[in-house]
Amino acid sequence: MQQQEFLEKNVFIDLKNVNENFEADGIHYFSEADFETVLQKCEYFGIGIYTIEAQLNGASFGISSHETHNKKATDPKWYKKTFFNFKKGESGMAYTATYKVSNKLLVR
Repeated sequence: MQQQEFLEKNVFIDLKNVNENFEADGIHYFSEADFETVLQKCEYFGIGIYTIEAQLNGASFGISSHETHNKKATDPKWYKKTFFNFKKGESGMAYTATYKVSNKLLVR
């Protein structure tokens, strides 16, 4: 199984991708509520999150990475804190992330 396939079947399932250009760029953007679910599933599966980007009305609002926080990509503390900080900055944003699914999960 490929990483994108795993994410689609196990993490993004039943969530609405709000990216209008999904076919062109293949990036999933989620509402605040759906992205919170994505983060919970990533923590459950131990999926690494390298970066989180928040967009407001199609323009980038901010980007944060695990390296900025001196944390491992699989450490939920950094991405939960980042998401919380983005949420309190502005409402109605869309969120995306870059992920790393371990080989152990892919061979399940």
